[in-house]
Amino acid sequence: MKKILPILILILSVLLPAKKTVIKLATLAPKGSDMHSLMVEMGQRWTAATNEEIILRIYPNGVVGDERDMIRKIRIGQIHAAAVSTEGLSVISTDVYGFLIPLLFEDFDDVDWVRDRITPELEKDFYENGFVILNWGDVGWAYWFTKTPLRTQDDLKGMHIFTWAGDYHTPELWKNAGFTSVQLAYLDALSGLQTGLIDAISVPPIIALSSQFFGPANHMLDMKWGLVTGGTVIYRPVWEKIKPEYREAMMTIAKEIGLEQQKVNRKIDGKAIETMREYGLEVYQPTVGEMQAWKELTRSFYPDIRGSLIPTEIFDRVIDLKALKDSLDAESAQ
Repeated sequence: MKKILPILILILSVLLPAKKTVIKLATLAPKGSDMHSLMVEMGQRWTAATNEEIILRIYPNGVVGDERDMIRKIRIGQIHAAAVSTEGLSVISTDVYGFLIPLLFEDFDDVDWVRDRITPELEKDFYENGFVILNWGDVGWAYWFTKTPLRTQDDLKGMHIFTWAGDYHTPELWKNAGFTSVQLAYLDALSGLQTGLIDAISVPPIIALSSQFFGPANHMLDMKWGLVTGGTVIYRPVWEKIKPEYREAMMTIAKEIGLEQQKVNRKIDGKAIETMREYGLEVYQPTVGEMQAWKELTRSFYPDIRGSLIPTEIFDRVIDLKALKDSLDAESAQ
């Protein structure tokens, strides 16, 4: 009997189906959107690459809650992963706010150049805080969408600015600079605009379109306020329970999906703006003088941002890298 038992165990391990692992992933992305479709594709490819042992279950439309709720629920085991923007990522590591320094980056070339040089540091910080970054992806440039025309900082000072509920640094920064902000859950932003609780929100055009913010806030300032980056994260204890060979395949697939999502989102802003224009959105192009005034305003934020909203080390590193990039560009142009 002792000789037969190991043989029976071996036979059963071959004949019985492997235990499936369901990974629950939450996102604010609407069901049927390009981003949601890419996550569905990622799940299908994960299942195929792991002999159907890994199943990705996606919860779109913010049904799990705001992005901060998602990270909290991951930590208590209700879900396992999330595809989130800067807001959700910042709950894990505020280093990601380095991409949101107002009016610092002029284009995606700037972003890619800086990000390539700080990604190892960012991913190490996430890992030490209990999360694994599966991919990075840009949500898009944040623009101001307002209920009345916005041209100058004085216009903005007369408005109530949306800030995320749970973010206690940003409202204080706005207050110190003489502006008024209102904290709301992202899912309440539309009703806030409709009722007049808020008058201004800074989001990428595709978000303004898909969330219908441009209805009540039908004025857009054509100025790239900052980059809303994004990424897909999974709880490290969950990730490390997956077979190493499966993790390698899943990571490769996730990064490919992230690059595809990046390509899609980098082309979609212009299309979203044109669509909203057809429905009444008014877009204002700032003059050279107005643009300079906005840049001076954002630079005045730096002392308050550095070391509070954005950790000192990453703030200095991003600023220095952008200055180096500008210098190299100037040299190559000569």
